[in-house]
Amino acid sequence: MSLLRAWIDSANDPATDFPLNNLPCGVFSIGPQEPRCGMAIGDFVLDLTALEHEGLIDLPGGPYLDLPFWNEVMEAGPQVWAALREQVTALLREGAPQRSETEPHLIPRRDLTLHMPFLVSEYTDFYAGKHHAVNVGTMLRGAENALPPNWLHIPIGYNGRASSVVVSGTAVRRPWGQVKGPDQTTPAFQPSRRFDIELEMGAVVGQSSTHGQPVTVEEADAMIFGYVLLNDWSARDIQGWEYQPLGPFQAKATATTISPWIVMKAALEPFRTSTPTRELPLLPYLHEPRPMLYDIILEVALAPQGTAETVIARTNYKEMYYSAPQQLAHHTTSGCAMNVGDLLGSGTISGPEKGNRGSLMELSWAGNEPFAVTGGTRSFIEDNDTLTLRGHAQGNGFRIGFGDCSGQVIPALADPYARNK
Repeated sequence: MSLLRAWIDSANDPATDFPLNNLPCGVFSIGPQEPRCGMAIGDFVLDLTALEHEGLIDLPGGPYLDLPFWNEVMEAGPQVWAALREQVTALLREGAPQRSETEPHLIPRRDLTLHMPFLVSEYTDFYAGKHHAVNVGTMLRGAENALPPNWLHIPIGYNGRASSVVVSGTAVRRPWGQVKGPDQTTPAFQPSRRFDIELEMGAVVGQSSTHGQPVTVEEADAMIFGYVLLNDWSARDIQGWEYQPLGPFQAKATATTISPWIVMKAALEPFRTSTPTRELPLLPYLHEPRPMLYDIILEVALAPQGTAETVIARTNYKEMYYSAPQQLAHHTTSGCAMNVGDLLGSGTISGPEKGNRGSLMELSWAGNEPFAVTGGTRSFIEDNDTLTLRGHAQGNGFRIGFGDCSGQVIPALADPYARNK
């Protein structure tokens, strides 16, 4: 596929994340006005709430865009998703007859505040990147026992907290928790000293499933509305003490940051690719009928306060061992119902080389190999560092991007219970 040319010049720039081919879904506000739904296009956001109100967008069964979140559109189903993309594309294409009616509803992105694009129903995080799993397992258990015995058969995951999901730009406060070092006889309650990120993609579920009825991988793929960048902030020292035998809990409950734009699955169709060759055959219910991953170039940047950022890792979403549709299908095997607005984190996306590692835990090899950043080195995140994830799929003269997914870590509270004293 080549670039779809728009009458907006910035949307035709090969370096923009938001050409007409993309049209990602977000929620924005202007000054004190109420948030509303929009799509990013070049350097602008198109106010879809206003367009629907004026009849320039007319979706079957609507209106849907009079609320400050995308859940209503998602619930309406794939036919409405396709109609929306078709109608907006027709309004913005080069030579569009309704340019004069549409142009007043373009707002420069620099003038906007971006909000959570959807209401998160529930959140599940997976552990489905093989390079990451091998790296972390090697640090914890040695190379010969790096992967748990079930890992090559099943997409491992845990249920997280929807309340912890925040939009890019939200500050993340360093958490307190129980920590026990190898030389300590009892744990201490203290701020995390090994605070980390996880470079992930998030699949946004746009269609519900029925309680008690598992779905196939093909059905799961059809249920996904789109994808976001996702950073699952992780307190490694808290995690190391609490995770056995039930897995992550408070170490993963501080925050999960997502990009403000949901890239609809339709925009990513040209970039589908297959999951890696299986080392062991999967059970039939996890077989993929066609390619279910995407070729999305990813990077992580770290900026100490007041200094330029350093790109510390580069990798690709196609490194995942399990795709989002496989994860979603497995999620339903118990009869668990999936809901509109559910969010599935892919798990940390790392590649085979040191520069491809999607967490600081891996990049510094558990703190033993500090890496360079502007003005110094890092093993884990220090106060006032800003971490930014970026990603895009590269087309012929265009790219499908997600915008930045960033957050600054601010110092822990001096006394988290001071209000009770």
